[in-house]
This record gives sequence, structure tokens and C-alpha cells, in this order.
Amino acid sequence: MKKVIIILVVIIASATTTNLLAQGPPPPPAHDETGNQEGGRAPIGSGLFILIGLGAAYGGKKIYDMRKEKLEE
Repeated sequence: MKKVIIILVVIIASATTTNLLAQGPPPPPAHDETGNQEGGRAPIGSGLFILIGLGAAYGGKKIYDMRKEKLEE
């Protein structure tokens, strides 16, 4: 019974905070505007590739260190 109460409290708390954090989409930019416009979309492709590359490099370094330790033993 104690686990059921804890699970219900967690579900209720997460449901209420999810509704409080929700935001509507930004308004579309008006016609004939130039320059920086609020509500635009930024490309995330290059940033995503950088993060994937850094993660792969970190994983490769960890594997290299583990192999090096294993050979020293």
C-alpha cells in the first residue's frame, strides 16, 4: 500500500508540473520584415553532430583507457 501511495504522488506531481511548464508556439513572423525576427527556427544539425562527435571521442577514450589498464595487469 505504501508503494501505491508513493507512485500516485509521483504521478500527480509530474502531471501538474507538466501542465505548468507547457507553452504555446511562438507567433509566425509578419510579411515584409527583414533582419532578426523572434519566433524563427534555429538549425540544430551542426550542433547535434558536434555533440555526437564529442560523445564518440569520449567513449573511444574510455575504451582505450580500459584496454590499456587490462594490458598492464
